[in-house]
Amino acid sequence: MDTARYDFVNGEKNGVEVAPEINSLAESGTKFTNAFSAAPWTLPSHGSLFTGQYPSKHGAHAESKHLPEDSADSATIAEAFSSAGYDTVAASNNAWISESFGFGRGFDDFYKGWQYVQSETDLGKAGLMNEGRDMWRAVAKEVFNGNIGKNLVNAIYAKLRFGESNDDGARRTNEWVTDWITSRRNDDPFFMFINYLEPHLDYSPPREVAERFLPDDISYEEAMDVPQNAWKYVTGQLSLTESEFDILECLYAAEIAYTDAKIGELVDHLKSEGEWDDTVLLILGDHGENIGDHELMDHQYCLYDSLLHVPLVAHGGPFTGRGVNEDLVQLTDIAPTLLSELNIESPAFHEQTQATEIFDGERESVIAEYVAPQPSRESIEQRVGDPDNVMDTYDRSLQAIRTQTFKFIRGSDGSTELFNVADDPHERHNVSAEHPDVTAEMSDDLDTWEQSFTQIEANDDNEVDESTQERLEDLGYI
Repeated sequence: MDTARYDFVNGEKNGVEVAPEINSLAESGTKFTNAFSAAPWTLPSHGSLFTGQYPSKHGAHAESKHLPEDSADSATIAEAFSSAGYDTVAASNNAWISESFGFGRGFDDFYKGWQYVQSETDLGKAGLMNEGRDMWRAVAKEVFNGNIGKNLVNAIYAKLRFGESNDDGARRTNEWVTDWITSRRNDDPFFMFINYLEPHLDYSPPREVAERFLPDDISYEEAMDVPQNAWKYVTGQLSLTESEFDILECLYAAEIAYTDAKIGELVDHLKSEGEWDDTVLLILGDHGENIGDHELMDHQYCLYDSLLHVPLVAHGGPFTGRGVNEDLVQLTDIAPTLLSELNIESPAFHEQTQATEIFDGERESVIAEYVAPQPSRESIEQRVGDPDNVMDTYDRSLQAIRTQTFKFIRGSDGSTELFNVADDPHERHNVSAEHPDVTAEMSDDLDTWEQSFTQIEANDDNEVDESTQERLEDLGYI
């Protein structure tokens, strides 16, 4: 679930349970209460999920926006399953997660939700790698690559969505996925990856779902009129009241609830097809979301738990009936754990990972990276302006290390923060001055970790020029 944060998936909003389908699965499976992403946004987080590595090792981040395809040390989980004889299939609604950015390796079929007609020409890449007039020129150029008719239909669909403004692809994805399951012509096991985009900005849930969460005195139309321009808010050009943020939280909760219902539909189909008893299902968020938290919106420029603490529920196979697991877990741990628990031999994959298998219980800390700001300061200035130079504050890289008690964050600008997350889970009080010994120890731990592996050299040619790279658009929309 793209952009799903832990506290919403596992909680209520205005007295209404947000994700009953997921929580029902957790009751007979395993619910992980301390799962953390290795990065706060889509591209590097998925890179870590697929390879079991941190962003600076697998190489997909804001300075090198492509999962390297020629690296012998970054095999993907899909490649491991494929080598073991599994059919492999992916369905993605975020254009970052596609063949164009290196995520197609190992998959037999790759469904792209932003295409109305599936085509090898990926207009999503043109949309993500450019802005303004440059974006439309790039899209127009790509239209004439391959099947022009298909590409024109996809370009129009990406712009107009054909009346699907309240669905970011979940409905069509479920149709495609269920058709794929039903039409299978063999009994080989299959590995399937699905990315649902609904919780991502902009929040535009169906009316009937949103009204379950909105206060009685707020209409759906009023809720949808609340501004959602994250970058104007971050740069101080947009002010939002506490009540307006509460409304945005209601819309965000409704997006998760809609996704939760679609996951329930998928489970029902697996049951009707006789696949459920043989299925291991993992449900997770790739990162969280700031909705006014730390004076930020969207999911950039920080490494607070509002972006790193994610839901993780597992059901079936080795996860059956394990209840609540409070151990620290990193999304890097998922791939090697699955391979081991399903007895899939992949020594090369296990050798490359920087993971701890989930049931080992040996993880004392989790680590996260923000290799470079995304969107960049230059991109923000071009898109919305920055009259007070606010983006200078965020023009830095960040690293974080977290235990069950403390969380330490340091920036390339020399900034440091220490939080007692056991007592201050919302990370509101920097206690680094009160605990200099803890600050120094955790900083040393980050140094040791950083020196334990070779960081991949940034290579951002990816068939576009350097100036275009600086203008990379952060959202998964065209």
